[in-house]
Amino acid sequence: MPGKHVRFLQTIQMKLIIIYVLLILIAMQLIGVYFIRTLEASFLNNFSYTLNQKGYLLAGYVRSYLEDAQGAGAEKEKKIYDDLNIVVRNLLEIGEAEVQVMDSSGKVVGASVADPESIIGQKNTQTEVTRALQGIRGNERTFIDSDKKRKRIIAMPVRSEGKVIGAIYIVASMEEMFDTINRIKQILLSGTLIALGLTALLGVVLSNTIVTPIKEMTKKATAIAEGRIYQKVNVHSGDEIGQLGFAFNYMSERLKEALSANEEEKEKLASILSNMSDGVVATDDQGKVIVMNLRAREMLQVQGNDWLGKDIADLLGLPKESVGQHVLGSENIAVTRLELSEEEQPLVVRITFNAIHRRGRGITGTIAVLQDITEQEKLEQARREFVANVSHELRTPLTTIKSYLEALDDGAMDDPELAKRFLGVTKGEAERMIRLVSDLLHLSRLDSRRAVMAKQPIDLAEVLEEVSDRFSFQLQQRSIELVLDVARGLPKALVDRDQIDQVLDNLMSNAIKYTGDQGRILLGARPLEKSWVEISVQDNGIGIPKKDLSRIFERFYRVDKARSRNMGGTGLGLSIAREIVKAHGGAIGIESEVNQGTKVTFTLPIHEPDREQKGGGAA
Repeated sequence: MPGKHVRFLQTIQMKLIIIYVLLILIAMQLIGVYFIRTLEASFLNNFSYTLNQKGYLLAGYVRSYLEDAQGAGAEKEKKIYDDLNIVVRNLLEIGEAEVQVMDSSGKVVGASVADPESIIGQKNTQTEVTRALQGIRGNERTFIDSDKKRKRIIAMPVRSEGKVIGAIYIVASMEEMFDTINRIKQILLSGTLIALGLTALLGVVLSNTIVTPIKEMTKKATAIAEGRIYQKVNVHSGDEIGQLGFAFNYMSERLKEALSANEEEKEKLASILSNMSDGVVATDDQGKVIVMNLRAREMLQVQGNDWLGKDIADLLGLPKESVGQHVLGSENIAVTRLELSEEEQPLVVRITFNAIHRRGRGITGTIAVLQDITEQEKLEQARREFVANVSHELRTPLTTIKSYLEALDDGAMDDPELAKRFLGVTKGEAERMIRLVSDLLHLSRLDSRRAVMAKQPIDLAEVLEEVSDRFSFQLQQRSIELVLDVARGLPKALVDRDQIDQVLDNLMSNAIKYTGDQGRILLGARPLEKSWVEISVQDNGIGIPKKDLSRIFERFYRVDKARSRNMGGTGLGLSIAREIVKAHGGAIGIESEVNQGTKVTFTLPIHEPDREQKGGGAA
């Protein structure tokens, strides 16, 4: 409660009231002091003037009595002074002043006191009387008598023909005058108090006209600071307070627009961050993470808000010194491997560091952009391996051809049988290079989608029977059993016959190559849901190790390189098969166990005449 009173005393309203009251109080005090002093001086001057006028009149009146008394006999003098005394006593009844008349010797010859006999005949020795008898004017004095009353003394000479023949001594009370002054002071004080009260009341009313809009604006400003930005004050006047209200409303509108734009930009930024294919991590000036988008959380495999406040170096698995060097140095890019779970392959991530600069404060944070370059690294590695494999595959037959040609040039040409055998080897190696180049060109056309697919509906059962017929001789030579397992009512497939024959030939060739004598190959086809048919080639040969299964469709990849090359393969058969199946919209997969056999399956689209007619024909 005391604090509330203290706060009220510190308000603008109270300050305005105090200012108004103090202004009126000071003004009234100054006016009062000036007025009272002026009034007192005026009253004193008037009192002295009136008293002097009375003295002059009385001096002129008693002059004849004092002139008659001079040179008269004792009896006549006494009679004259008795008459004078009666006149002076009558003056007592008229006014409150005490009057004494002295002759030239200073002896009182007339008095207006209640008991004149007590002082008549006595000599008045007052200084003023003495000075008056000497002919000096202006003999006045104010004093306080024994009953605490203020009185005014005036002594005036009475002249006759330039000679002082007596004096007038008047003592007048000033209490009535001061009572009047005191009443005026009380009236002035009462007026001051009333004026102060009215001023305070008026100050409350006037200050409310100023304070109320300010209070309203303060309340609205507090509401805006708390987030309720849709605030507007009522403007009732065109003065400075009204102008302040207009400015507040204008500020509120601009702030609303700015916050709306800020929210829009924030939503855009959040949408961009959440939908970016790259991860984004932002830190403060201490390197503590404050923002992380969804992609970064997925790459770093962090859950919930566990990342908030963590050091970026610990989060990325980099030394702190290295992070600082990348942020401040010229080389702001780092490449690291993020180890994930045991089942998943590690991610290769390129991290770009950028410092956040703020004017006057220097570096206030860091933004790290995480780019998953795992596939790029794989492609780059595959490119390097591809170049190396092509170079190796071409170098081997070229070396063989060169060696046999040199041998022929050195004299083997003279031996017909030897020359024929050398030419045969040279021809075989040249054909091998031709096959290799043809396969590479085929793959290039498939990669660039320049290979023409003449799709038409075909009977897969018929295709599989023809494949069986083509490889029947090889199967008989190796005593390998071929089993056809074609589902009844197998629908036709919409494919390029020549391309599918190449896929089946590659798969059958591999099955025969890696299946021992007396082996068994199963060639099957069955329909699947959603307009697909599945074709499989399964053998019980040597199989493929698990570590090689993920790379078996890569170009030039061989499980047993020496054996595969001796069997005449280019290492591109499965790659070509995968590209052809993909070009038809299907998928190919492989399952294998060492010494148990291998099963390759791929899917092809079913021919649907209704959909083909609606779609405008086959691709």
